[in-house]
Amino acid sequence: MNMAWGGTDLWTVAVIAGLALVTVLTRSFFFISSKNWHLPHWAQRGLQYAPIAALSAVVVPEIITVQGVLISTWQDARLFSAVVGTAVYFWRRDVLFTIIAGMAVYLPLHLGWGW
Repeated sequence: MNMAWGGTDLWTVAVIAGLALVTVLTRSFFFISSKNWHLPHWAQRGLQYAPIAALSAVVVPEIITVQGVLISTWQDARLFSAVVGTAVYFWRRDVLFTIIAGMAVYLPLHLGWGW
């Protein structure tokens, strides 16, 4: 193999440069055009659910798995803090209070009892 910079072959450099170019083009696509872009109503409505879907996709696996394997015990601090956090959110509708309540349950169970 032909080495370019510090042990990196030219194929790797070309792939990185190509990916960078594709990323810049796709992210600046809306700025390049001089026309105003309007999303269809169905797309705008669908994008309203994107943040909660993304958050769920990140948070739920973190709560119910350990290193990609489903938890096998109810003695997991994350389960109790998620339940308390959910209940507090629906009670108060305050994100900061939800985080504080969830951590107030999680920390003693995790650090104190080793769950």
